[in-house]
Amino acid sequence: MSNIAIIPAGGKGLRSGLATPKQYLKIKGKEIIVYTLQTFQRNKYISKIIIAAEPEYFSLLTRLMTKYKLSKVKLIVEGGVTRQQSVFNAVLSSEAANDDLLVVHDAARALLPDYVLTNAIQLANKKGNALVCIKAKDTLMRGNNTVINYLNRDEVYYIQTPQIFKFKDLYKALVKAEKEKYLGTDESMLVKRIGKKVHIAAGSVLNFKITTSEDVELFKKIVN
Repeated sequence: MSNIAIIPAGGKGLRSGLATPKQYLKIKGKEIIVYTLQTFQRNKYISKIIIAAEPEYFSLLTRLMTKYKLSKVKLIVEGGVTRQQSVFNAVLSSEAANDDLLVVHDAARALLPDYVLTNAIQLANKKGNALVCIKAKDTLMRGNNTVINYLNRDEVYYIQTPQIFKFKDLYKALVKAEKEKYLGTDESMLVKRIGKKVHIAAGSVLNFKITTSEDVELFKKIVN
């Protein structure tokens, strides 16, 4: 059984307010996506990496693969209009067997600790899937300019990536979503819709998604 990493990297980075998509920003002389890819390159359980990206970045990614010896990157596929389409394109190109694990991870989560990745893969090997999350520590509420109600934080998690599923389950979930024109914000949402129980793996506060200019500044401070 293989563990295949899928890295959707097609985002435009509009929320960061920067001209360059955040996954291609250089921090300490290295693109953010390289930090992400190196984690998967080093992890002993990952056999192959597939990147879904905008075609205009294919040549840059190819150069980075050579420069940083990212030998596990076997394929770069065209990203879709949405993250869901990007992941689907990568899944369709993966040549995975039914029980192979697909490890989907955001390109802009560049500080994923190796132990979080390893533990999630081990859980998915045992249970069939794994969703990396961290428990909420803050008081949470629903609101719209004013407070509507408060949520029980003991039952609330912040969802991260990687999200790990067997090929057969993720493929089935993506096909169902496409057929029903359902757009989810992550893979776990789609897999839950086909009736699968999704298992929670412990995440890390370091595994934050670089989305805004503030996140970029925080990332700089950590790597410096």
